[in-house]
Amino acid sequence: MGIAREVFGDALPVAERYAAFLAEAGVERGLIGPREVDRLWERHLINCAVVSAAVPADAQVVDVGSGAGLPGVVLAIVRPDLRVTLLEPLLRRTTFLDECVELLGLPNVEVRRARAEEVAGEFSVDVATARAVAPLERLVTWALPLLRPGGELLALKGERAAAELDEAGPVLERFGARTAELLQVGHGMVDPPTTLVRVVAGRGVVVGRRQRAPRRAKGSRKRSS
Repeated sequence: MGIAREVFGDALPVAERYAAFLAEAGVERGLIGPREVDRLWERHLINCAVVSAAVPADAQVVDVGSGAGLPGVVLAIVRPDLRVTLLEPLLRRTTFLDECVELLGLPNVEVRRARAEEVAGEFSVDVATARAVAPLERLVTWALPLLRPGGELLALKGERAAAELDEAGPVLERFGARTAELLQVGHGMVDPPTTLVRVVAGRGVVVGRRQRAPRRAKGSRKRSS
């Protein structure tokens, strides 16, 4: 638990309650596979927590297709300065998320049952996150309309991240993305590091490149009481 303590800091007890809820109710309700229980911390919680290094301070965040709350709930735990909306269309999942938010006592989280397409135009956020939701070329069409100009989509991706970025080129251009790049976070904390595709909303030229993020944003380990 050494790395978890380093990543979550004072918020570790809250993260532990979340892990226990995932391992029990999450598995029972089919949101987490039974085989994932033994690797919840490295593969899921820490993998998501290190994304906080790429999120600006005091940002308004929407987690698209939040599912079991990954990464939205984790970001809300490790970064109490963020205002997080967990956007999820399925009732059984929003019920789980509502219970989770109440159990963990997260005042900076709102659960919203809706598809991204249904709420486009209702609000504009600083950051949209997504994990295991859809290929990038589809995800872009859902997430970018939720972003303010200059806002960022942070999509957690696996080995096909570069290929998805290439395949999404025409859609990124059509939706007026300013930039698109591969970003790795969590070096020294999770192996392999978490790979993100970061897309900045706005009219401009789409650029693909690889960049390393700083280990952690200042103040991101602290949780106010």
